[in-house]
Amino acid sequence: MSRTIIPFGPQHPVLPEPIHLQLVMDNETVVEALPKLGYVHRGLETLTTLRDYNQMIYIVERVCGICSCIHALCFCRAIEHLMDVEVPRRAAYLRIIWSELHRMHSHLLWLGLFADALGFESLFMQFWKIRERIMDINEATAGNRVIISTNIVGGVRKDLSREHQRWILDEMDTLEAEMRRLEKVTMEDYTVKKRTVGIGVMTAQEAIQLGAAGPTLRGSGVAQDVRQTEYEAFAELGFTPVSVLDGDCWARTKVRFLEVLQSMEIVRQAISHLPDTEINVKVKGNPSGEVISRVEQPRGECMYYVKGNGSKYLDRVRIRTPTFANIPPLLHMVKGIQLADVPVVVLSIDPCISCTER
Repeated sequence: MSRTIIPFGPQHPVLPEPIHLQLVMDNETVVEALPKLGYVHRGLETLTTLRDYNQMIYIVERVCGICSCIHALCFCRAIEHLMDVEVPRRAAYLRIIWSELHRMHSHLLWLGLFADALGFESLFMQFWKIRERIMDINEATAGNRVIISTNIVGGVRKDLSREHQRWILDEMDTLEAEMRRLEKVTMEDYTVKKRTVGIGVMTAQEAIQLGAAGPTLRGSGVAQDVRQTEYEAFAELGFTPVSVLDGDCWARTKVRFLEVLQSMEIVRQAISHLPDTEINVKVKGNPSGEVISRVEQPRGECMYYVKGNGSKYLDRVRIRTPTFANIPPLLHMVKGIQLADVPVVVLSIDPCISCTER
């Protein structure tokens, strides 16, 4: 048996992120995969000793632009727990609205990139056309398209006017119709199914044992989502996770597609239940103690460990992102597949190395 080691990444035509795998090949079949990370390490966690906890909100938003709002939410929730701050109900709903808008534009970005990787350029453009409308909502309501900086310790800094609420609801109806129009071609196209069905299979038990997170976990039939812990206002929105049983690249694609539709419905419900309260409270003092905060990012569970010492500077901020959790499942899924299928399987976990390495 002759074996060859082929480097995959960190730069590859279909990879949006600098992930590097050493693939051990037996002819065209992958026998083993070894990861090599560390290409975009920026030392953002170390800045916690140089910037106060309010300034750190802007830093954690830049861990990853695509899910910046949810990074800030996780960090703010940790500080609020340490300082025993209760966020106004309206702020809790507004946080959900902007978080779900970010989930939508993250999944739509991925769906476009996935279509592009399969050579489906027209589908790529259709998904990104929808995503542009989501980005327009961010810009109109928060002042920026990606990093919107609405979350602060004690609530949010911006509100939604009644005109904005009506406009968002109209946009959700329009964009849902656009998504429904793309559902058949995304999930039933011959070429898409040939490249995804039965490729990179991971069973539910394997997903749990390997610590998979997010759509990678739910694509194997495990209906687990941090939003089930009912943080912020999810307890009042009747949230149920999306899951698909097949465990292959097709299933992970379907989970993300359906989650876009689910996020649209969550935004509708949040706007319809939006209470008439303040959007933030004044916060006095400094955080002391240690806490773990968890939220659901588009790629899965994000966890922040925050340690305060009673001053405005924190002792420690440690971030565990979902891509880090999904690396072991990825190494498992590429074993036994053909070399030509490796890019599809790698993309199917929606890797964010910027999040992972910070």
